[in-house]
Amino acid sequence: MTATLVAIAGAFGCVIRFLFEYAVRRHHPTLRPWATVGANVLGTAITGYVAYRLLAVSDEHLRSIILTGFCGGLTTFSSAFAIPALLQREHHWAYSLALVVTTPLLCTAAFLVGMSLAH
Repeated sequence: MTATLVAIAGAFGCVIRFLFEYAVRRHHPTLRPWATVGANVLGTAITGYVAYRLLAVSDEHLRSIILTGFCGGLTTFSSAFAIPALLQREHHWAYSLALVVTTPLLCTAAFLVGMSLAH
């Protein structure tokens, strides 16, 4: 049952990311790579919050559903590095480097903010 709920939550996270990226691409096409960064930062902040809050509850099933399912679907490590690679192919070196450098920094900060909010 938990695996089914993880899959459903993951699908929901994927749809949220798709809608977010679609909205950004539609209104600001040049900012599309930053939509992926934004989705990763949001998902990491939620992960920090939930990880801190649910450590006290110790509900492994709920943690799996939210962290592995929803946050796993919302965030995307593969896209976080596929997009910079595509930008490099188009010779947008600085833009690519900015994404590669800022994504882990922003996600680390977001995780800590999420934990702080939960505390």
